[in-house]
Amino acid sequence: MTATTGDLSQFAIEARAPGYWRIVFSNPPINVLNSTTVLELVEVVDRIEGAEDLRVVVFASEHPDFFMARYDLSDTSPVAFAPTDSGVTLFIDAMVRMNEARPITIASIRGRTRGGGSEFALACDLRFASVEKAVLGQPEVGVGILPGGGAIERLPSLVGSARALEIIASSNDYDAVTAERYGWINRAIADDYLDDFVDGLARRLAGFEGAVLAAAKRLVRRHTPVAGVGEYRETLQTVRDLLALPSTLVRLGAIRDRAVAVGKDFEMSLGDHLDLSDEH
Repeated sequence: MTATTGDLSQFAIEARAPGYWRIVFSNPPINVLNSTTVLELVEVVDRIEGAEDLRVVVFASEHPDFFMARYDLSDTSPVAFAPTDSGVTLFIDAMVRMNEARPITIASIRGRTRGGGSEFALACDLRFASVEKAVLGQPEVGVGILPGGGAIERLPSLVGSARALEIIASSNDYDAVTAERYGWINRAIADDYLDDFVDGLARRLAGFEGAVLAAAKRLVRRHTPVAGVGEYRETLQTVRDLLALPSTLVRLGAIRDRAVAVGKDFEMSLGDHLDLSDEH
């Protein structure tokens, strides 16, 4: 099949079979999310919603070490942080819409998937990750803030409140096997089999009746707690309040300094570098 579009700078959309799209994210050098990512995700969701015969969408990464690294905090564009008419950010609005859209969405996770990247994966219906190469984390508390893109709202229903609090409060990195055991992902799969497994599942789903798949997704979702707009707004306001604290700014500065001092390994082992206790 031919590519569906080539007009997005960070996402390549390929129609692999009738009813099946594979969308690959690429934002070198390490696949951080930024304001452009958010705007293009809105466009991607628009296209998913508008594709009548679409049954399944797989999201993957072009970078073997980074699925979606994290949000780039140096990008302060109001596109990413300003509230929409509903009071939530454009990213949250797009993720809620994607989760509610008819097609089944699958995150095929290879590489580091932290912060906003993890929250993107959480907004997908299914998540499969490489045993050898996937790393998941919500590092926000470690840098002095809170997850503001849906982790607080989505993780508890998947892993339970205690494990959700562990994931968020620890700001640590988690391997795919642990993530599977917690319920964060559906399965941890050997890296050399991940692509074939996800592609095979997607082709199988694409061969079923779209109306039946959409009905199954809708009815299963009835049994999953869904956060309301008010809960997202409360989280976002808390994040904004925390960002205004002098102590948060000091910690953010210390984290940036450590990133410069550590160099390339900082992003590879981010969870290990957020503990600043040895500097006090």
